[in-house]
Parts: sequence; structure tokens; C-alpha cells
Amino acid sequence: MASTLTKHTLFFVLAILSSSWIAQSGDPDILSDFIAPSNSNAPIDGNFFTFSGMRGIFNSPNPPNFKVTKASLAEFPALNGQSVSMAVLQFPAGGVNPPHIHPRSAELLFVVEGALEVGFVDTTNKLFTQTLQLGDMFVFPKGLTHFQYNADAQNQATAISAFGSANAGTASIPTTLFATGIDEGILAKSFKTDIATIQKIKAGLGAKA
Repeated sequence: MASTLTKHTLFFVLAILSSSWIAQSGDPDILSDFIAPSNSNAPIDGNFFTFSGMRGIFNSPNPPNFKVTKASLAEFPALNGQSVSMAVLQFPAGGVNPPHIHPRSAELLFVVEGALEVGFVDTTNKLFTQTLQLGDMFVFPKGLTHFQYNADAQNQATAISAFGSANAGTASIPTTLFATGIDEGILAKSFKTDIATIQKIKAGLGAKA
């Protein structure tokens, strides 16, 4: 009886600990107000908490190709330990942000100019799509493949993305598959095609055949 009770108690404790770990998984909590850079002895002031890398974005036309301007840990060290980051996505007419994933965070997208076709695929391979207008928001669940597309052939579009991680990470599906050195024979078998087709795709992406 005692042994059974001990086992049940241990299982219960482990279940609670596991649930707690899953619920809190993501950027780790910090034990201070903020994390100062370790490679500098300069005093911390308001400049450390200021990011000016997006100045001018909204005062000029979008670039000719899709562009992301990030304010993540790499660009804005003050985000270290704060579990937040942002990005501005600029789409020329007909511009696309190819299918990709963010392994460490969900993404909340807010359209501030134009309109966007967006979508993601869940783990049952179900596609969820939406047409977003100015002022609309859309959430892409953490770790799922998703995309954004400006279907307007005449007008540009702009969106702001917020992430629940200082370093959400991005893995572009086309780049991951065709520009990282995966054997062409493996890719050909995986896509049920031939090596020549794989090489054409690589050439289109500017990757080495």
C-alpha cells in the first residue's frame, strides 16, 4: 500500500513538474531587471534601451524585393532576457515572404499598409489562410510553416511582426532544403523527381548545384 502510494505521489509530482516546464518553455526567466552586456564597462543609460534601426522605413518607398528589418537580440542587445522582439516586413507589389518557420516563438502580424494573403499549415497538414486588410492582425502558431504574400500587382504592403522571444529564429523552407548541401539524390527521391529538376530549383534560388 505504502509503495503504491509512493509511486502515485511520485508520478503526480513529476506530472506537475513536466506541465510546469512545458508551460514555461521559451526564453528563460532572468533574475535581474535586465542583462547588461558583458563585453562593455560603459555605464547603462537610455541609449542601451533604444533601437533606432527602423528610422526612415515608413518615410520611403518599399525596396524592390521583399525585406525584413529585425529588432531581435542580435540587433538590439537590450532584449536579452526580455522575451520580446519585432520586425518590419516590406512587400513590393507581388512580393512574397516564402514559407518558413520560427522555432522559438509564435508570430503576431499587424498589417499597417496595403493587404496581404497569409497562411500556415498545422501538424495535420491542414492549411489555414486569410486575406488581411489594413489594421488586421493574424497569429502564426509557434513552429508551424507559414507565409505572407502581397497579391496586389500595383501597390506595396507593410506589416509589423511581434514575437514572444528575443531570438525567435527563422528557417526558410526553400533555403533549408535547397541551399544547405542536402544531397541532390535525396532531394530528388523526396520530391519524386529527378536530379536535373533539383538543380534547376537550386539555380533559381542562387544556390550551388
